[in-house]
Amino acid sequence: MNLKKIVLLCFFLVLSMKTYASYILIPMDAESQENHLKAYGVTYWTLERELKVKWLLNYRGGAFLLPDAEIIQRECQIRGVSFEVISDAKAAQILQDIASPAVNQDAIVLEKAPKIAVYTPSGTKPWDDAVTMVLSYAEIPYETIYDEAVLNDELLLYDWLHLHHEDFTGQYGKFYKNYRAAAWYIEEKKNAEALAQKLGYAKVSEEKLAVSLKIRDYVVGGGFMFAMCSATDSFDIALSAEGVDICEPMFDGDGSDPGYQTKIDYTKTFAFKDYILERNPNVYEFSSIDMTNKRHIPKMTDYFSLMEYSAKWDPIPTMLTQNHTALVKGFMGQTTSFSRGLIKSNVLVMGENRTNGEAKYIHGIKGKGFFTFYGGHDPEDYTHKVGDPKTELDLHPTSPGYRLILNNVLFPAAKKKKQKT
Repeated sequence: MNLKKIVLLCFFLVLSMKTYASYILIPMDAESQENHLKAYGVTYWTLERELKVKWLLNYRGGAFLLPDAEIIQRECQIRGVSFEVISDAKAAQILQDIASPAVNQDAIVLEKAPKIAVYTPSGTKPWDDAVTMVLSYAEIPYETIYDEAVLNDELLLYDWLHLHHEDFTGQYGKFYKNYRAAAWYIEEKKNAEALAQKLGYAKVSEEKLAVSLKIRDYVVGGGFMFAMCSATDSFDIALSAEGVDICEPMFDGDGSDPGYQTKIDYTKTFAFKDYILERNPNVYEFSSIDMTNKRHIPKMTDYFSLMEYSAKWDPIPTMLTQNHTALVKGFMGQTTSFSRGLIKSNVLVMGENRTNGEAKYIHGIKGKGFFTFYGGHDPEDYTHKVGDPKTELDLHPTSPGYRLILNNVLFPAAKKKKQKT
């Protein structure tokens, strides 16, 4: 066989291989995907290798289109993620169909794996927080960060920040009534006071305010923040109470400011307005924002619905609501959900229970950055309590509630990295 024939044979062989199998499609609909959560992990793993991925919004539950490579196929097989190998022509047809103005779909290019930080104290069990559990299950790497690092501006090293179920008001989670004699409560209070003193603050509330302001600046400068449970409303309350003592003596050793409710500045918050703070230290609640004690919904009928957005005109909320169902099981927490009337008009409600007048999943812009607040503690543990065993995500690989968390993890990958200021 002469050289010309060999060259032609090689050319047609490569061409036929490219036509036959050029892309990996990871479907995310209910019928085709066996492990939705680990599918995000495979996508993140691909981005880590500096390969671009297309997120097909509203196509088969928010499918991912990856370049075809044997190592990616093998990774899908190892992690139990359903996938399809499709030809270049098939991929081109899918993208052409998605681009049509007649369909509510779009293809978003994911460019770079975001660097993830989880705000949590050292020694906290990883199963105490839904985000750390699902990141570990999906095999998405993250680093932990806490007050000292935040105050030293180390947030600037990260693209995405998750706030653990923290109390930023300095009231130790309002656990005083039920747990003030518990060894863990006494130890946590002692450690928090020691850390505040080490960092140069007279009170834990003052130190937590300083941390809150650093996190605010991180978001304003272009960061992505995701918060769940009590980190949502306590963060906003801390910002609005800057310069005001809202802590009773059992929390900080002295009385609160007289009439402190009238001194709250709602213009400083991210998401909430016009709320009334809970003054009684024996009440396990921060303010009127939370709907936990106002709910009259049986567990079997407790669901919230996801909004539908225009994929081509509103890509951000569309990304954040990708799922294989529009109806998601509800779940409780110290902050279960948010009173609809106390949410600022410029904040987007992406998931709600209309019959109860509550929002579960909200999103907004602050400066150059973004924030998402998700009410509740654990999407697959309806009434998680202190000391309860962890959720085994192997039993919930297709959890719609956990998918919302992972949407937020990938969301920064769709943005070019910005210089934080």
